[in-house]
Amino acid sequence: GPEPGSARGTIVVFEDPSCPLCGKFEREIVPRLRSNLVDPGDLSIVVRSYPVVYAWGKPATRALEATFDADAAAFWQLHGHYFAEQSAFRSAGADAVYGRTETFLDAETDVDAAAVVGAARDGEYDAAVQTDLDAGSAAGARATPALFYFRDGRYLTRTTGSISYATITSILQL
Repeated sequence: GPEPGSARGTIVVFEDPSCPLCGKFEREIVPRLRSNLVDPGDLSIVVRSYPVVYAWGKPATRALEATFDADAAAFWQLHGHYFAEQSAFRSAGADAVYGRTETFLDAETDVDAAAVVGAARDGEYDAAVQTDLDAGSAAGARATPALFYFRDGRYLTRTTGSISYATITSILQL
């Protein structure tokens, strides 16, 4: 495949697992970006968690950080699960996140689900979450998803909220 870092376009996405617009972006736009631009090597997507919408987004973000540390593939599985099951997580509430997450990781991934979720629950990833929150705040992400666009290493612009595939390709000229 293409050399890492050789993509002409990069998007840094600040998103919240609990944000409905982020869910729509992940379900409808990201798969097209991946197949049309990321896979051929024209685009890199960098995801930063930015839990600012519903209360359940914060524990979910801690669990994502802990899962990433354990296994990148499991991270992406959990990431997809949160966006696919947003309404169930929203109705279950923040207190149910760790239990539901442990059940999912145990059933669907190879990570030690109890250890990963335990680390998230014990606050071991609070600092990592705060780092992303600080970065988003410093960058001016006022809502989610916040997309920051770069072409050939040069910052172009940002968009916030609902965004179309055509807008993204137009901004990046890809």
